[in-house]
Amino acid sequence: MEKIWANSGDSHFLEPDELWQENLPPRLAELVPRSEKDPDGEWETVHIDGMSFRRKLPTGRNAEFLEATHRAPGARDVAKRIVDLDGEGIWAELTFPSLGMWSSTFRTPEVLREAVKVSNDWAWETIHGHSARLVPTAQVSTLDIGDAVTELERVAEMGYRAVFLPVTPHPLQQDYNQDIWEPFWTAAERANMVLAFHIGTDPVDLSKGNHGEVKYRGPGGAVLNYTETTFGGQRAVMKMVASGALDRHPALRVLVSEGGATWVPFVADRMEEGYRQHAMAVRPKLKRSPKEIIYSQVYASFQHDESAVAAFTAMGYRNVLWGSDYPHMEGTFGHTQETLRHLFGGVPDEVRHRITVGAFTELFPDVPPLPAAA
Repeated sequence: MEKIWANSGDSHFLEPDELWQENLPPRLAELVPRSEKDPDGEWETVHIDGMSFRRKLPTGRNAEFLEATHRAPGARDVAKRIVDLDGEGIWAELTFPSLGMWSSTFRTPEVLREAVKVSNDWAWETIHGHSARLVPTAQVSTLDIGDAVTELERVAEMGYRAVFLPVTPHPLQQDYNQDIWEPFWTAAERANMVLAFHIGTDPVDLSKGNHGEVKYRGPGGAVLNYTETTFGGQRAVMKMVASGALDRHPALRVLVSEGGATWVPFVADRMEEGYRQHAMAVRPKLKRSPKEIIYSQVYASFQHDESAVAAFTAMGYRNVLWGSDYPHMEGTFGHTQETLRHLFGGVPDEVRHRITVGAFTELFPDVPPLPAAA
């Protein structure tokens, strides 16, 4: 059957283990995330910024899934990645870092500031430098707004068009609805930089031995923990809308990756109701309604959700992107075409094109167009 070609609004790249050790002073390199497996292979100790926690490694079927993720040919090799994408029918993709998944857990500003510089230089040269089909997300510190603005402006000059943000900044920093972030929003809008939030990136307090991966235990725990990760992206959008950040910066665009899309119309309606019914208490006043702001400036990616297409066709929310989540176990690697045919069978061509290609290229117009054959 003819391939359905798509752009992906969510993927990940595994940085080399030695990247920071080779490019940072030893006193800083030892604070960047690293893991040490026990000799018996059953447990590992994860170290981050002077904090540590132990966790039991997956066994049985979970171990097989994890091994398959790290065995995906292009997880670490950019040349093999292009081969994987061609095989799956993915033309272009937004790539998130691995260090970035821990960025809101750092507590030492100098370490985070210098580590993200190394990571950003490496990603631009290695990922984007290999192919313009790959759109890396830059990283910035959420511990120091000045550091964040400086790095954003530096990577914008390099050519970056997306910056990764954890869904919640570190507890040592004020949250996204506070005015302290205004210089960063201004710089991002000026640089035409997409704010790319990725779910599952809430801060983790390692000092208490909690590594953030287990919130619920007992019956249903696996499904509860997986579902819980989606809510942070929704809260990030709510903060930026209610605080007026997006209203003050109408050219600023936000992408929430891997969190689905159907939540967007619901949150928009809920915020609209709150803004209207509690108008006497609402501050700040917005020039546009919450729903108008969300529908025009917020984008959302999904991988398997059948309801995401209905968010477009039945709810009028057009900023829906598909994403593969390559190479993670939650993603579509190995069955991308099967997934796309299931999602878009019987869907009008213009809807399918908007979700699989159009919304992505609206955010990242510099990506080469799909070849005519695709």
